[in-house]
Amino acid sequence: MEPMGGHKVTNRVRNLVVRGLILGVAVLLLRFVYVFSTTSSFQDAVGLSCDAAGFCLFSASGTLNIVGIGGHQRPHSASAEHLAVDPAVRKLWTSKEWRQRIDAYSAVFQNLTQRGYLSRLSKTLVVPVGNREEAAAQQVLALREVGVVDSIGVGKKVHRPLVVYGDPFRHLPFEDDTFDFVFAGEGVIDSMPKKVEEFAAEIGRMIRPGGIAVIHALAAKDMYSLNSFLDLFNCCKSVKSRKSGSFTEFILKKHTIRRLGAGKSAPPGDESSNKSSVCSAPEWKKGLVKRAEPLIMEEPLKPWITLKRNIKNIKYLSSMVQISYKRRHVYIDVGSRSYGSSIVGWFKKQYPKQNRTFEIFAIEADHTFHYEYGTKKGVQLLPYAAWIRNETLLFEINGGGDEDGEKGRGMGRIRTGGEDSEMAEESREVLKVQGFDFAEWLMGAVSKKDFVVMKMDVEGTEFDLMPRLIETGAICLIDEVFLECHYNRWQRSSRERTKKYKSTYSDCMNIFTSLRENGVLVHQWW
Repeated sequence: MEPMGGHKVTNRVRNLVVRGLILGVAVLLLRFVYVFSTTSSFQDAVGLSCDAAGFCLFSASGTLNIVGIGGHQRPHSASAEHLAVDPAVRKLWTSKEWRQRIDAYSAVFQNLTQRGYLSRLSKTLVVPVGNREEAAAQQVLALREVGVVDSIGVGKKVHRPLVVYGDPFRHLPFEDDTFDFVFAGEGVIDSMPKKVEEFAAEIGRMIRPGGIAVIHALAAKDMYSLNSFLDLFNCCKSVKSRKSGSFTEFILKKHTIRRLGAGKSAPPGDESSNKSSVCSAPEWKKGLVKRAEPLIMEEPLKPWITLKRNIKNIKYLSSMVQISYKRRHVYIDVGSRSYGSSIVGWFKKQYPKQNRTFEIFAIEADHTFHYEYGTKKGVQLLPYAAWIRNETLLFEINGGGDEDGEKGRGMGRIRTGGEDSEMAEESREVLKVQGFDFAEWLMGAVSKKDFVVMKMDVEGTEFDLMPRLIETGAICLIDEVFLECHYNRWQRSSRERTKKYKSTYSDCMNIFTSLRENGVLVHQWW
């Protein structure tokens, strides 16, 4: 007779084996249900149909089709049979990573649907995301899962039938006013900052009037960069922007009435906004001015020392804000003199450019400096005098140096009909120079989409030029001004005030304070 304890051990082992088998079967069933539900939702998203039996993982035959633009069917070479046979495609499109990404995008699109920006009836386009080209396919799958069936993506890496070939920074293979909704996620424009304007033009071209564009860009560091970005989309108005994780979500709505240049890139100076004399700075821009270094309100006893030390305190605009969303980057040197002075000696060496290449315009009336610019690349010389209208001007040449005793060739405009005319008769040299309307030229050369830095050293003519720039509104096209204001300051050599200028230091301060009060970031220069 076997002991009773042996039966108990045998029964216990048998129970453990049975429970293990039951648990294994349960795991297999759960795994099967997961695979079935995942692939079924995938089939629904891409438009695969099952056979009459009502059960399948992949249909055995038939070509994948999606509803194309305008309701037409778009045949593609990938077939359901191919997907079933090709394990790489099947494994990729039903992988855990893809499932997680699709779920994440589905949450984004569901949120946009609940907020009224996206509809199940919307014809929708998604564009590639930086180096993650497969995200376009994942976004299309997510859109179809939430019910937006008429969706398609474009990218250099094709995932048929979800993504067709296209470069979002060039002309895409779609007609004008085609889509109701365009989505560009996860910083697609941040990957190509120099081509944002081309991207904005394509968006404006393809969206129908009243359509919505949702763009995820890297979180804007400041209001300046945010508004610079929005200025590139002249096709649309900003509906809402908010921070979403590490990105800023921009929601844009296309104008119902096509504006001049909407959806297209206007050439420099061809925008109607440039010609407006109305110029008011928004509060966010005035806030930037408040962050600038304080003005030197009292006249310095040693201006040649005080003003030159001031450069250490200057807070450059490009050190406070992001300038990457600007279409062009321009430096205008009014009264540039030699190429090696303020262009090389200061701007190229010291001004923070954020790795941007600046177009340089040198405006210099004195012909003795013109030869230096002939071989300089990236610099355009304007051999004229900046003035308030187009006319011939007289300049007095002084070879003895400036009022501080510094060596070099001095040159000042002669004002006709006064003491200047009488003095000109006794001067050693008088030069006739063609003057041009600087404000009018500026409105034709740059636009508000450009980042413009201006340095002005015009020997007293600033008292004529600055009011003209304000009157015409051209001052609002300049982002940052470095102004040397000339007044009857103390001379280093004689310790007397110069008779060359009649304006006082108070007159100069009136210019600086007035400009800053109107939102113009101006710095005292020397």
